[in-house]
Amino acid sequence: MKSTLRLLCLYLVLTGPAAFAHHSFAMYDSSQLLTVTGTVKTFQWSNPHVLLWLVTAPDAGGSSEEWTFELPTSPGVLTRLGWDKHSLQPGDRVVVEYNPLRNGEHGGSFKKATLVGSGKVLQVNIGPPPPTATAAPAASKP
Repeated sequence: MKSTLRLLCLYLVLTGPAAFAHHSFAMYDSSQLLTVTGTVKTFQWSNPHVLLWLVTAPDAGGSSEEWTFELPTSPGVLTRLGWDKHSLQPGDRVVVEYNPLRNGEHGGSFKKATLVGSGKVLQVNIGPPPPTATAAPAASKP
């Protein structure tokens, strides 16, 4: 019995930090809420977190840019919030509100998307309300 308890304790000590590290959102600046407009490239409905890839056209012209947004929860939780794997489709034009990556790369932690054509709003209400959104630097044209 003691050896089983020791093995269980050892397992928890070795695997616990990895589980907490995976769920860290420290790479995002939660003090900023920005927006970007673009076209859905891919909506990846998978565990542990759903991902959204967006293609934007910079205001100054030039090559399109690809942005990646991590939704802060799993498909199961999103389903309970009324989402499904078809909530966002490739080709949909959307305005995305997000907390930016601290390293300045294109992407962040997804907060809300508004479909340009219909005005439908898709959001994830987890935690306290976010600050008021501001336009991202070099956000694309609507």
